[in-house]
Amino acid sequence: MKKCITNGKIILHDEIVEKNVFIENDKIIEISDRQPINEEIIDANGLYVSPGFVDVHTHGRGGSDTMYATFEDLNIISKATLKTGVTSFLPTTMTMPVDAIAKAIENIAINKDKVEGAQVLGTHLEGPFFNKIYKGAQPEECMILPTVDNYLSFVKEYQDIVRKISIAPELEHSLELIEYLKDKNTVVSLGHTNATYEEAQKAIDAGATSGTHTYNAMTPLTHRAPGVVGAVMTNNSVYAELILDGVHVHYAAARALLGTKGKDKVILITDSLEAAGLEDGKYLLGNQDVYVKNGEARLLSGALAGSIVSMNVAVKNAYHHLGITLNEAVNLASYNPAKSINEDLLGEIKVGNFADIIFFDEDIDVKNVMIKGQLK
Repeated sequence: MKKCITNGKIILHDEIVEKNVFIENDKIIEISDRQPINEEIIDANGLYVSPGFVDVHTHGRGGSDTMYATFEDLNIISKATLKTGVTSFLPTTMTMPVDAIAKAIENIAINKDKVEGAQVLGTHLEGPFFNKIYKGAQPEECMILPTVDNYLSFVKEYQDIVRKISIAPELEHSLELIEYLKDKNTVVSLGHTNATYEEAQKAIDAGATSGTHTYNAMTPLTHRAPGVVGAVMTNNSVYAELILDGVHVHYAAARALLGTKGKDKVILITDSLEAAGLEDGKYLLGNQDVYVKNGEARLLSGALAGSIVSMNVAVKNAYHHLGITLNEAVNLASYNPAKSINEDLLGEIKVGNFADIIFFDEDIDVKNVMIKGQLK
C-alpha cells in the first residue's frame, strides 16, 4: 500500500517546505505538490515532518544499559529511545572486563533485528582502549592496549556489527588497529585521550574520522598545544560528536566548534545512560554508582558520567543556542550522524531514502514516529 504524508512542514536538508511526501513500502518515492489519489493518507496536522534522528553514541535509557547484555534490555533501550525521535542507533559499550564487552557485542549481534523500537545499526565500542589520565567515568582497571589481538578477543566473529570504536590514539599499537579497521566499515573515533595534536594527527592520517564527545575527556585546544580538540577542529575529514545538554559543553564552545567544523561535520549525541528518561536518583554505569540530580549524572567523585539528555532536547538546544535554522539543527542529529557511519539511505527526507520519519511540534516534542514506512 502506498502512503502519503499531507499537511506537514517537511524538513529537508536545506529548507522546510509544505509539500506531500509519498511512500511506497519502506522508501520515499516522491516529494511534491501532487495530491494523493489512491494512497493511504497520513495527516501530519500541521506538525513538522522530520527525518528520524540517528544516535551513534548512547549507552542506555529507560533503566537499561547496553552492558546488561540481554534482549530485554536492548529492547527497552530501543523503545525508550524511539520516543525521543531516534529511529536508528548504536547501542554503546563501555570499558569493562573483556568478557563483559564480548557478551554485550554478542547480544547486539543476535538480537539487533528483533527490537521493537528504534533500529539497531550495530554497536559503538567506547573503550577499553583508553588513557587513564582522561578516564572520565570509564573504570581504569579495565583499560588495555589497542592491539588487534586484544580487539579480536572480544569482537570475535562479530566484526560486521562494530560500526564505531573510540580509542586513545597515543597508546602503543593504536595506529596498527586503525589500519586494521580501515576497510571494515568501522569508524575510528578519538576519545578519552591524552594525545598531543601531532599524535592525534597521525591517527587521522591513518584513518580516524571522528572525535568522541568533543571537548570532553581529551586534551584541550591551547594556542601552543592544539591537542586533540585542535586536531578534530582542523581536519575536514573528521566528524565531531557533541553532547549538547548545556552541562558537558558551554554553548559558546559549541558555537565555536560549529563555526570551525561547519554544519555538516558536527554530530549531536546523547551519550545517555540508563537513568535517561527517569527520575533523579542513584543508578549504574557499568559497575559504578551514578547520581542524577538537576539534569546532571555524576560519579561519587564528581566526574560527569554520560548524560540524561534526549535527542529531541539536544536538537532544541542546538536550534535555540547555536544560531542555526531548525533544519540545520535537525541535520546535526540525522543527516550528519548517518553520513558519519556511511548510512546513505538514512538521515534525510529524500527520494530513494528509507521512510524513517518523525513528527514533532514547535517545542520539538515528538508526537509520532515512522520506521521504514510503518507508523509505530
